[in-house]
Amino acid sequence: MKTRDGKGMSDTYCVAKYGHKWVRTRTINNSLSPKYNEQYTWEVYDPATVLTVGVFDNSQIGNINGSSRDLKIGKVRIRISTLETGRVYTHNYPLLVLHPSGVKKMGELHLAIRFTCTSFVNMMFKYSKPLLPKMHYARPLTMMQQDMLRHQAVNIVAARLSRAEPPLRKEVVEYMSDADSHLWSMRRSKANFFRLMSVFSGLFAVAKWFGDVCAWKNPITTVLVHVLFVMLVCFPELILPTVFLYMFLIGIWNWRYRPRYPPHMNTRISYADAVHPDELDEEFDTFPTTRSSDIVRMRYDRLRSVAGRIQTVVGDVATQGERLQALLNWRDPRATTLYITFCLVASIVLYVTPFQVLVLLGGVYLMRHPRFRGKMPSAPVNFFRRLPARTDSML
Repeated sequence: MKTRDGKGMSDTYCVAKYGHKWVRTRTINNSLSPKYNEQYTWEVYDPATVLTVGVFDNSQIGNINGSSRDLKIGKVRIRISTLETGRVYTHNYPLLVLHPSGVKKMGELHLAIRFTCTSFVNMMFKYSKPLLPKMHYARPLTMMQQDMLRHQAVNIVAARLSRAEPPLRKEVVEYMSDADSHLWSMRRSKANFFRLMSVFSGLFAVAKWFGDVCAWKNPITTVLVHVLFVMLVCFPELILPTVFLYMFLIGIWNWRYRPRYPPHMNTRISYADAVHPDELDEEFDTFPTTRSSDIVRMRYDRLRSVAGRIQTVVGDVATQGERLQALLNWRDPRATTLYITFCLVASIVLYVTPFQVLVLLGGVYLMRHPRFRGKMPSAPVNFFRRLPARTDSML
């Protein structure tokens, strides 16, 4: 453990929160290696919930007026569903805090946690139950209502815990409840973007592999894919069993590399180790802002550039959707005539031709050798790109 300025000692205490139950340890004065040796038990109402443990430096000791804020040293979130039943997890979790100057490691928290259940069947049945109460789905709240309720809930909990013994200050409740997680942050936006790219990285890898197959970069692999494709077309009843068996084998293979300990705060995923200082200053700015007009103007221009890229992507998606609608709404009479004529011919061909033959021919054509490919776009792609969209009607 270390202090914020790296000097002196700390008067630290821990706060743990699960559901509506909050607990606080005693404060250990003048120590950089405090040992609490306290044990708490919670009744888990749902495995898809999170236990949060935070460490704070008590600034009220020796402070007569009590105006100082308790300094945050770090926190750990542990999702209950990531814990194996009956196993004791003993691990040192790093305490990371994001400051305006960057991310800092304030110390480590040695924590032992154990999850037990009385009925394994009931716990597995929980995975089929809704996460939220029934009224949330019957009458869902808007985003603005959720933000207002979140703010009011934090204030109510802070007021209640401030009268507890020992009391918890409002900044502690806000930090433990992630009260500001919904506010704009360039760092969080980048982190979420890279998270999204990581999710789709598997699809990108499969698309790249299939592109290599179609380009015949490895003839042996391409021939094997052709053989597998012909087998699946000839025996379509094997497609779904093969897919599920493949996912089962992937799960069994990944079991060897399963996490041994619950995950903790990750600076790389949070994009906290490569963030620009001005972006951190913007994140720690109050709402409404207290910065000068020049800084606000610069940040506004930066936000406009980011929003412009998002606007372009949204516009491109809308354009493709409007082109799909233009196939049948006669905005381009000649294009709609061509399309409905093609639909008529295709329906006749599909009625008289076995479906397996069409799929087989389509797959062989898609994976044909590069010698039989052209560098120009295909006729269907050219036809689709020529369809009208409503961009011509926008100001």
